[in-house]
Amino acid sequence: MNATSRRLTRNVERGRVIQLTVDGEPLPAYEGETIAAALLAAGRRIFRHRVAGGDPRGIFCGIGMCFDCLVTVDGTRIVRACVTPVRDGMQVTILEH
Repeated sequence: MNATSRRLTRNVERGRVIQLTVDGEPLPAYEGETIAAALLAAGRRIFRHRVAGGDPRGIFCGIGMCFDCLVTVDGTRIVRACVTPVRDGMQVTILEH
C-alpha cells in the first residue's frame, strides 16, 4: 500500500504534493498537513524510542502536549511531529534515543 492510499480521499481538498526525506527515504506529503500525518499515511507508526528502556513511541495526544512524537527536522532535535507542518525538502530523522 502506498503513502497516498492511507489518506482520506472523498471530499478532501489538499495542498500541492511535496516531498520529504525520512531517514534517507523520499516520502510524499501534501502542503498543509503535519509531519505526523505524512508519517502515518506512509505506515510509519514509530517516531522515536524512549531513553529508558527503548520502548517505541508514536502519536499519543496529537495536539503537541506530550513528547511521544518527537523527531529531528533539518538537524533540529525535539520537534513535535503532530503540530509541525511539512515543507518541501524537509529532512526528518526518527530519534533513536
